[in-house]
Amino acid sequence: MKIIFLLFLVLSVAFGVQNKAYECTKVFESRKNELLLELQNIDEQKQSLDALKRATEELLKKKESLVQGKGTAVDQKLAEIKTREASAKKMLEENKKVLEEMKQLKSDKVSQTFAKMKPGAASGILSQMETSEVAEIMSTLNSKVVGQILGKMDPKKASEVTAALRTIPSAEEKKK
Repeated sequence: MKIIFLLFLVLSVAFGVQNKAYECTKVFESRKNELLLELQNIDEQKQSLDALKRATEELLKKKESLVQGKGTAVDQKLAEIKTREASAKKMLEENKKVLEEMKQLKSDKVSQTFAKMKPGAASGILSQMETSEVAEIMSTLNSKVVGQILGKMDPKKASEVTAALRTIPSAEEKKK
């Protein structure tokens, strides 16, 4: 009986070890399946992240090219504006020169008119005008004509005109 008992014990231990080994294998298999699922989830997430990264990089490149395109357009507009500004300044300078020439011609014509008049008639007209205007007109006349006109003018008005003539630069000073 001892032998049977021993045999029974050996068989139950062997069967128990085999049963335990089977249970361990089951646990390892289930854990292996769980790890495989986790690995698969991680792989899917990695692929999603890579796809998102590529899409983001493409979008960033598109936006950078768009910004560069707009930057180039802005630079072109700025260059165009500077060109127009330079053109406008040039025209303004030309217009100022033309205006100055026209004023000079008008002034010369007025001066010639007063130079051709008799001193008495010129002094009568000039006496009725503002002192500054009279001084401007008389500054363009030759000094002999100015002396004759001032001689025929009212002494008070003549002294005002003379004082105003001192403040007006001569034609030579204006050219400088």
